[in-house]
Amino acid sequence: MEPLPASFFDRSTVSVARDLLGERLVHEAPSGDRRVGRIVETEAYTEDDPACHASHLSRDPKTGAVTGQGRGEDLFAAPGTAYVYLIYGVHWLLNVVTEPKGTAGAVLLRAVEPEEGIDDMQAERGVERRVRLTNGPGKLAEAFEIDGDAHTKSLTAPPLYLAAGEAVDDAQVAQSARIGISKAVERPWRWYVAENRFVSPARPSG
Repeated sequence: MEPLPASFFDRSTVSVARDLLGERLVHEAPSGDRRVGRIVETEAYTEDDPACHASHLSRDPKTGAVTGQGRGEDLFAAPGTAYVYLIYGVHWLLNVVTEPKGTAGAVLLRAVEPEEGIDDMQAERGVERRVRLTNGPGKLAEAFEIDGDAHTKSLTAPPLYLAAGEAVDDAQVAQSARIGISKAVERPWRWYVAENRFVSPARPSG
């Protein structure tokens, strides 16, 4: 499969989040096994977004340098970089950095439709039903064996990368508020393939 170039992510976060629907998440194991899923749900987060990890950071008015502490600094990395973090001390979440380098933004991959390596995903998660393997960001990361080691790695080349798939027509795309947040709940920055059974079942915030 052909990896998406860095230029795909060097754009508005909102545009990337929408356009990632239908593309593929691929993880090639050293053993030669491959896990592939079609992206069916995403969320966008930007520098000026109160729900974004970079929102508490500030810029030096003279140099433009980012000041502050915390994991949000890595959201200013080059487009196409993996931003992976742990929530509740249990679940890893995979994001891809967007916008030009020096501007914070990322798209959270919330759900994929499993296509290859399903047996490996079932063994990893201890779940038999295909529909439950990757219908949520924590499930997705576990099924694809994604953890903190992937953080700050490029998602534009193997072993873990985003690949070209098939575009999803606007008529098949739905939007809603994002899930599991308490700030900026009015922003309709969650995109998903309508009526796809692999979309996460959680309710939008607000």
